[in-house]
Amino acid sequence: MISRQGTTDDDGTLLETVRLLLRPWRVEEAAIHRELWTERDPRVPAHRRIDADGRPSVADLEDRIRRTAHAGGPGLGLPALERRAERDVIGYCGLIEGGPGAHALDPEHPGPEIAFELLRRTQGQGYATEAARAVVQWAQEAGVEQLHATVWAWNAPSRRVLERLGFVTMRTQTTENGPGELLVASKIL
Repeated sequence: MISRQGTTDDDGTLLETVRLLLRPWRVEEAAIHRELWTERDPRVPAHRRIDADGRPSVADLEDRIRRTAHAGGPGLGLPALERRAERDVIGYCGLIEGGPGAHALDPEHPGPEIAFELLRRTQGQGYATEAARAVVQWAQEAGVEQLHATVWAWNAPSRRVLERLGFVTMRTQTTENGPGELLVASKIL
């Protein structure tokens, strides 16, 4: 579970679990963020993969990190996941406001949607579940009443994480020119 919340130290840690720190991305970690893009399954929609021009580049992602750092605002966002023992970033986990799952279930009042992604070499070790559990707890303590999630039907590992956390598939939708069915899940907090 969460052992600390809030930005209480110099690295800006938002949440801390037994093995992970969830904290803002640093500009020098843009290459890790790009690695996530390069590892994505070819079934992921094209706008979420590296394009023919090699975009987003490391420089693009550095700029995005700089803009995000100055944007501030309430909420959790998509912080970097840093392994405490190894001191390396392995992905992200957090909340986005009004994501596709939230809009699909309640277009008038979209709420926060949980999102996570880990480098392939760190998958299957329980990090996504541990981080997502901390994010769900954070949301609950922040007064959020319901979380949403979207996951491709073919993405069995992410579906298992959501099931472990108690998310229930509420709707299945086929996207135009998409790579199969998109499952929209929800969890009452």
